[in-house]
Order: sequence, then structure tokens, then C-alpha cells
Amino acid sequence: MNLAEHYNNLYAQSVKSILSDDYQLDDLIDSPLDNRFGITLLIRPSLEVKNNIQKFLNELKEIEPNQYYYDNSDIHITIMSIISCYNGFKLESIQTSKYVELIKKSLANISNIEIEFKGITASTSCLMIQGFMNNDILNELRNNLREKFKNSNLQQSIDQRYTIQTAHATVVRFKEKFHQKNNFLEVVKKYREQNFGTFSVETVELVYNDWYQRAKFVEKLSEFSIKN
Repeated sequence: MNLAEHYNNLYAQSVKSILSDDYQLDDLIDSPLDNRFGITLLIRPSLEVKNNIQKFLNELKEIEPNQYYYDNSDIHITIMSIISCYNGFKLESIQTSKYVELIKKSLANISNIEIEFKGITASTSCLMIQGFMNNDILNELRNNLREKFKNSNLQQSIDQRYTIQTAHATVVRFKEKFHQKNNFLEVVKKYREQNFGTFSVETVELVYNDWYQRAKFVEKLSEFSIKN
């Protein structure tokens, strides 16, 4: 996949839809009845990179304060949704140690993952920071996970929603009708090519999480070191 082309196409199509008021609002973010949970293998960007992202988000908050903005603690790159969030999933229903064991095997010989966060892309429901990889190691890891989990009898839903190939981080979700849509999109345009920084991945985490990866709901199940 040509990531730059993918992000560019997504941005162009989504901004056009948003300008036409054809965007989607997430009405579950504030719902106390939202009971969607799953388990995810993820990367957390460096603090410096996350702080750079917050400068962008703070400008957006001045214009549209009622949208949903990710805290530093929640910003992440999904390596793989092992079990995609669904209503009623309970951690007690799986043997976590078996998942940890398969992930360790998938990580064998995986090293030197570096992510550059540069630019903004969008969908009709959110804004994302564009992530670019320095090599194909992250996708090699994803393929290892696909192979090992699909050859196991463990509960999993890998690739059932979509086949993940990017390294983006969602940082804004739309939860309310825009009041200053054009001004909001002008800020997005200003940061369209912004370099938020590059970081080497030193650890990845397996977590039990809600749909939005909110720290108050996330439980870290295991952490794995990545060689550089």
C-alpha cells in the first residue's frame, strides 16, 4: 500500500463530505450503556510526539470545544485488534496467558520499528494523525499475528472489520454537529503537512480496552520489548 496516496485520498474524500454536512456523529462516546470491550495490541507514541499533537488539538478545541479529543494517555497506534470490541466481552472468558504466548512468538525477530507522525487525514467521523513506517517490519508483525492466531483455537476477530495496514492514530471523534465547521477545517488544513515527530518503538502493549481506548477503562495485560 502507498500510505501517502491512501491518506491523501481519504483526506480529500472526507473533507468534501464534511463540507457537504455528510459526516457521522458518534452517539456512544458519552453513553453509560456502552459496553463494548475487546483486546488490542498497540503502540504508544513518545511523550514529545503526543505533546506536539496536543498543540494541534488545543487549536481545534478553541473552535469546536464539544467534539471528542483524545488525551495523551489514550493516543495509540493499533497494531492489531485481536478481539474487536463488542457488547458484553469479558476478560474472564479468555485465557490471557495463551494470548501472551502467541504474541511473544509473533514478535520473535521483530526489531527496528520507527514511526514518523506527519500530517493529518480524516474520515467522515474522525481526524487522524498520519503515521509512516521506516520499513515493512510492522506489517511483518501483523502477518505473524494473523498466521499464528488463525492457526490457533483462541477467540479472535482479526481482519473481520477491515485489514489494517496503516500506522495512524485517531485523535478527534465527531460527537456533535459542527458550529464553526469552516474554521475547524481551516485549522486542519494548516496542520495538513505538520511534522509531529518521529519515535522508535521500544515496547508494545496488549490491553483490555473499550472502543475509545480511554485510560480509565484500559487494563494492561502484558508489555513486550522491541529491539532497536
